Amino acid sequence: MNRKSLIAGVIGFGILAVAPLLSHNPYYIHMIGTIMIYAILLFGLDIVVGYTGQVSLGHAGLFGVGSYTAGVLFLKLGLPLWMILPASVLVTAGFGALLALPALRVSGPYLAMVTLAFGTIIQILINEMDFLTEGPLGIKIPKPSLGGMQLSEDAFYWMVLVLMIISLVVVDRILKSQLGRAFEALRGSPVASDCMGVSVYRYKVYAFVISAGFAGLAGSLYSYSEQYISPNTYNFELTVLFLLAVIMGGRKSRVGSMLGAAIIVILPKLLDDLEMFRVVASVLAVLMLVGGAIAVSKKMTTPRAMALPVVGTAALAGFSFWLQSITDWRLSVFGLMILFVVYYLQDGIVGFVRNLFVRKSVASGRAVVLSGGIHKDAIMNASRTGGGEELLIAKGVLMQFGGLKAINQVDLFVKRGTIHGLIGPNGSGKSTMMNVLTGIYVPTAGSIEFAGRSVVGRTSSDIALSGIARTFQNVQLFGEMTALQNVQVGLHHSFASNIVDVALHTSRYTREEAASVERGLGLIEFVGLSDLANEEARNLPYGKQRLLEIARALALDPQLLLLDEPAAGLTAPDIKELITIIRKIRDHGITVILIEHHMDVVMGVCDNVSVLDFGQKIAEGKPAEVQADEKVIEAYLGGTAT
Repeated sequence: MNRKSLIAGVIGFGILAVAPLLSHNPYYIHMIGTIMIYAILLFGLDIVVGYTGQVSLGHAGLFGVGSYTAGVLFLKLGLPLWMILPASVLVTAGFGALLALPALRVSGPYLAMVTLAFGTIIQILINEMDFLTEGPLGIKIPKPSLGGMQLSEDAFYWMVLVLMIISLVVVDRILKSQLGRAFEALRGSPVASDCMGVSVYRYKVYAFVISAGFAGLAGSLYSYSEQYISPNTYNFELTVLFLLAVIMGGRKSRVGSMLGAAIIVILPKLLDDLEMFRVVASVLAVLMLVGGAIAVSKKMTTPRAMALPVVGTAALAGFSFWLQSITDWRLSVFGLMILFVVYYLQDGIVGFVRNLFVRKSVASGRAVVLSGGIHKDAIMNASRTGGGEELLIAKGVLMQFGGLKAINQVDLFVKRGTIHGLIGPNGSGKSTMMNVLTGIYVPTAGSIEFAGRSVVGRTSSDIALSGIARTFQNVQLFGEMTALQNVQVGLHHSFASNIVDVALHTSRYTREEAASVERGLGLIEFVGLSDLANEEARNLPYGKQRLLEIARALALDPQLLLLDEPAAGLTAPDIKELITIIRKIRDHGITVILIEHHMDVVMGVCDNVSVLDFGQKIAEGKPAEVQADEKVIEAYLGGTAT
């Protein structure tokens, strides 16, 4: 967090802290308290929606579980607050795990339907289990007591504020740690995440459980805030509002979560008042006009693209002054405003403002590298000597898709410490072979042994952690993460710290995080991208993205590195640099399998070459031997070595 953000945060929380002293209206204090409670839930929901990219419609149900855990523990057992709050978090996290374990095996609309069904079931159970929940009658809960004294409305407000700040700090630390990078990697590329040793399914469940815990805390606080809970509170409308709050405020932003919470609490109430609606509509029209002008001047958009939202907000302002009563139009106007934000501000309000006023810069990582004392010897943990034995043995590999044999009885023997080329025309089965070796595909038949252990049937993350890393034919970077963060995902295996270490910033976590930054910068320097360390991966030129993939793969400290067309998109000088990098990788004791169409690269660096054609191996040997083979010339080279 930079200094300006810290100052803004202190001022903002200071204003919240003195709000009860400035306003003696309990209605407004209660409304702000509700916003803070919702913000706690949205901090957690943003982990699932904003970072892992999953759509959950079950958080109203989880919110209800937290509320009723607090209500039941107070009603049946008379437990104090300091026991009820942790219990609500743990119970709701447990329900989150029960939902996530089966639900996260599906994705997209199926996941949304499963989580929606969960929320509906929770509401029904709360309503029907009257022996525990008092059914439709609901549960009355007084304000909690601390030290034998019941908290007043203001004291409870301050307690909620403290818990919201703690929740914000904990979530922020989680999302800026190796856990947050793993969650964000899932959204960027699930396939690449698995191949970096980050199990997609495991970390989706992990994210959902953490998110559920925050929903449980928010739910328990809500029960004390309202002092009465009933089944009808936790309905489908509430879960949609939670989801809209994350989208409207801005995903991947704690400020966005707080803003989204304020919107879904305050805006419906403001629209009850016609005069207030006119003020809101007029301010929105002015802001859109100013924001649109700035966006056009910065060439972020075109006048034509901004015309409709500017005219639309102006029309809304004019419509507000035409209306004589807001009652019949309230829901329609609210729906239109939500639709407008979701459609035109896809990064949310916070994202839109950030894009307008925060100028992106390509920060140099070189100064950090030098100050951190990086040495090129730190690029790998330890070099390995190649003894000439076979590191990878694949026999009779068959990969069949229906009637198509993408790989047909292929044998592949790769010696340790060598660069083994795998070439062939497009569609010959090269990338399919890569996918088989890394567990993305399970071969129809055949055996594959790596370092004396079979890889058939193992997950991609398990294979990656055993020492096989790869790049992809189509670049699979985590676009919204910086170059350094991409490499740090590859270093995920080097962390032993858990969520408690992350939340408390223990010495173990800070030591591991510092080491990951140091080694990540070393790897970035190794591939020549030091000046781009803090640039988002999606903003890098295509050729630089190729090099970043290599750095990320090396972060796994692999024994075997699979490079799938690394020279694609590179200029002649870049290809020359790539050849140097591949040789240096081999010199560090890492075995390489290289798929490449640039024959000068293959002939310049490979020790052995295997040639595939229509899924079958047609030749194998030294580069010069393969280049002269008539079958290869006919199938791949077209009679010339290009």
